[in-house]
Amino acid sequence: MSDQSRIEWTDATWNPVTGCSKVSPGCAHCYAETLSIRFGWSKRPWTPENAGENVVLHPERLQLPRHWRGSRRVFVNSMSDLFHELVPDEYIRDVFEVMASCRQHQFQTLTKRPERLAALAPRLPWPENIWIGVTIENDRWVHRADFLRTVPAAVRFISAEPLLGPLPSLDLTGIDWLIAGGESGNGARRPDADWFRDLRDRCQEQEVAFFFKQWGGRTPKANGRLLDGRTWDDYPEARAELSITA
Repeated sequence: MSDQSRIEWTDATWNPVTGCSKVSPGCAHCYAETLSIRFGWSKRPWTPENAGENVVLHPERLQLPRHWRGSRRVFVNSMSDLFHELVPDEYIRDVFEVMASCRQHQFQTLTKRPERLAALAPRLPWPENIWIGVTIENDRWVHRADFLRTVPAAVRFISAEPLLGPLPSLDLTGIDWLIAGGESGNGARRPDADWFRDLRDRCQEQEVAFFFKQWGGRTPKANGRLLDGRTWDDYPEARAELSITA
């Protein structure tokens, strides 16, 4: 966890929870699992049966964003999923209260468990600086966006990374930002350029900010991040009229 990040669409990472368990094909080559096992933060693979050992709460980290100078875009739980079933409701609320109190930062929270996100959303604060997103790696999982649309966040976003197939069924209604990228690491699955072009073109048609993160490969930066000869680094604007506080 660091107050700086090499992830292109954020400035810092904050991990009040670490460890996770795999739920869909996008998890197969999880970078967070690889790092956790390499550095001994997790002793076992991130399979469901090992979740009780791997998912760890870090209450000592809760107050860190309050001490960071200036303003940052902060990726919350880059090494876990805040809405994992082993993270207590009360702890999720604690994380959200810290985010709500640090209005100088933008917090970007991403989950593959949108059902729990939608269930807890009415009990959480939603000021403009809390952005919420879901990962959608292939067309089977586009329903995650339906749960996301029910959440009263000022910015809702989709991470189509690692993109493992086209997303013809994806409805961008109510979505403010789409991040797309290829998989990286050993065994990375190669994406098709037309998958990204389709998402970019649909985002432009529907005025959704589009961010192309990487082609992926053996390392995240192995094949650069140019799509059709240029970078795509759009960010959304918060919809203030949807920002509410629980």
